[in-house]
Amino acid sequence: MSSHVSSASFEKLALPLLPSLYNHAFWLSRNHADAEDLVQEAITKSLRAFDSFQAGTNFKAWIFRILRNTFLTSRTGIAASRTVFLEDNPDLPDITDESPTPEDHLISLDNQAAVNRALDDLHPHLREVLLLCDVEELKYKDIAQVLDVPIGTVMSRISRARRTLHQQLKLQLGESL
Repeated sequence: MSSHVSSASFEKLALPLLPSLYNHAFWLSRNHADAEDLVQEAITKSLRAFDSFQAGTNFKAWIFRILRNTFLTSRTGIAASRTVFLEDNPDLPDITDESPTPEDHLISLDNQAAVNRALDDLHPHLREVLLLCDVEELKYKDIAQVLDVPIGTVMSRISRARRTLHQQLKLQLGESL
C-alpha cells in the first residue's frame, strides 16, 4: 500500500480547517478580501500537491505551511518578511521572564477587544507564532515546519510574543495582570 493519501480524502481533511485557515490568513494579511484569496490559492495549491502529502504526518501543519508560503510570495507577504528579528541573531542574549504567562491571565479575561487590540499590536511574526501555538494548538515541531525555522527560534518567538502580549494587555487594561 502506498504511503500517499488518496485525493478523495483531501476534502475530509481540508474542509474542517477552512475557518482556521481563513482566520490565520486574515491575521497575516490584515484584509478580508486578501485572506479569502490566500485561502483559495492555498487550497488550490494543496489540492494539486496532495499526492505528495504523506499519510501519518500532520495535515494541518502541511496545509498551514502552504498557506504561509502563499502569503510570503504575495506582495504583502514579501514586504512583511523583510524584517530582521532579535531572536534570529544568536549574539544577542535572550531575556527570560519567569512570571506567570499571559495565557494564565487570558483564561479569566473577558475583554476580547483588549486581547484583539494587543494581538493586533504584536509584530506579525510574533502574532503568527502565538496564533499557531495557542489558537491552532500546533506542537513546536509543527510550528517550526510551518515557519521553516529551527525549533529554538519557535520557542524564543513564543516566549517573546507572550511577554509582549502580557505587557500590552497590562498597558491597555491599566491593571495588574
